[in-house]
Amino acid sequence: MTKADLSQVNAAATIELLAKQVVEGFITGMHKSPFHGFSVEFSEHRLYNKGESTRHIDWKLFAKSEKLFVKRYEEETNLRSHIIIDNSASMHYPEMGEISLEKYNKIGFSVLAAAALMEILKRQRDAFGLSIYAEESEYFAPAKGNEKHRRMLLEQLQQVLLKGSERTTDTYKVLHEIAEKIHRRSLIFLFTDMFQSDKREEELFAALRHLKYNKHEVVLFHTFDGKRELNFDFDDQPRKYVDIETGEQINLFAGNVREGYKLKVEGYFKNLKYKCMQYKIDYVPVDIHKGFDQVLTTYMVRRSKFL
Repeated sequence: MTKADLSQVNAAATIELLAKQVVEGFITGMHKSPFHGFSVEFSEHRLYNKGESTRHIDWKLFAKSEKLFVKRYEEETNLRSHIIIDNSASMHYPEMGEISLEKYNKIGFSVLAAAALMEILKRQRDAFGLSIYAEESEYFAPAKGNEKHRRMLLEQLQQVLLKGSERTTDTYKVLHEIAEKIHRRSLIFLFTDMFQSDKREEELFAALRHLKYNKHEVVLFHTFDGKRELNFDFDDQPRKYVDIETGEQINLFAGNVREGYKLKVEGYFKNLKYKCMQYKIDYVPVDIHKGFDQVLTTYMVRRSKFL
């Protein structure tokens, strides 16, 4: 194994470690919140369903909890999920080196959130797949539940961080392609900042509706940097602002446009929410500065409704 290969393995292991820390922190928080007891039997048990065989009930656990749980087995899979990540240039803003639980950009947040979802799905013995795209599909893996598959997906997530991106986004085109590949009913999670190089909104939502084909459930995690992209929190020095996807430039004082800019962006967010409600797509605005619980809580709620 070369030094480069070893570096990639170590980096993938780092993503896995960070994802486990995210999940453990989330589970600890659930025990201290109104979600206590809500679908947290991750690894070995599930609730007993009235009418099924009592052969696999864990009676020792019943004696402790006074609740009926059934022992779960390696081959048991309740849910199929598919995680889709927008890997366009705008998702890599702002540029940074190594990511951590305290420091990440939109793509770093999406990668860690995806790895955390995979960690929970693994614990619940559910199957999961992964798609990565920008102008075109860069990676697709169908849903599986084994450890070799998870390792492969972690490596792909690490490649997203290592390679960066200078590509624009054609979300609506690629989502049609991905929709055609996901054949079995799945819970689909899409991480994207919803920045398009064009304004073909209807085509975009047509693609999102296509994802709902075959009774899939779709959750749109609208991933954004609230400090910079919503509140336009820059100093009032004269600066040149560059669109990293189109190359367009403008010189301005942030303070001169901040109020009007924020109103425009908030209006855009409201329109996205309305459109998603119209097409029965779960719209979840995700500010990367507010941590990962917003993603994992959404997953727990959607999973309970999906099964």
